[in-house]
Amino acid sequence: MLTVPPALVLIAFAAFVVWRQSAEFTETELRQLAWTEIRSLLWQHVKLTVTSSVLVVAIAVPLGIALTRSGLRKFSPLVVGFANIGQGAPSIGLIVLLAIWLGYGFWTSVLALTLYGLLPVLRNTIVGLDGVDPTLVEAGRGLGMSAGSVLLRVELPLALSVIMAGVRTSLVLVVGTATLATFINGGGLGAIIQTGISLFLPKLIVAGALLVALLALFVEWLGRVLEFLARPKGV
Repeated sequence: MLTVPPALVLIAFAAFVVWRQSAEFTETELRQLAWTEIRSLLWQHVKLTVTSSVLVVAIAVPLGIALTRSGLRKFSPLVVGFANIGQGAPSIGLIVLLAIWLGYGFWTSVLALTLYGLLPVLRNTIVGLDGVDPTLVEAGRGLGMSAGSVLLRVELPLALSVIMAGVRTSLVLVVGTATLATFINGGGLGAIIQTGISLFLPKLIVAGALLVALLALFVEWLGRVLEFLARPKGV
């Protein structure tokens, strides 16, 4: 799983390059599929994804940890329910409503994507920490560790694989949903798909969808690599 996905992405992208160089296009299609335009839109999409994903992890992991502590555990259903609303709402509706409220642009798109990607990381953080064997926690306490040391040296390492699974899921969701950011001037590869839909140009729709799918596969693979590198030895 650490070697096959990037190879498949490279093969599919090479096929796209061959098709892009050999197929016949209209002037509009050529303008949208110019390599400079693709690079620009891809960079915008990556910025949206990275910024939103960093915010998701920075918010969801500490919040998930806090909600597994005895003092705040009772609020866990309420917070998870709120996160469910963010993901359960139609993504285009959430993006448009936030744009009407906060204005159009990059940061409104980031806020919408962050809300949409919170649930998998938050839920998996809670599930991962709750799944740690209580006897191991008690053993750490018995060795004289503080609550913080037990969390960092026992609970988080054991829960890391579950948390990272949530991060990978969130990354893929954010990459796909970022396609809709183009509707509120947030940028991204969705501009190619939007142009194809508006002007009835199937080649643009297919090209944009393929590029987004390849990016999602590549990001999911990066999540697996990060999980592999971050996993403590022996876990």
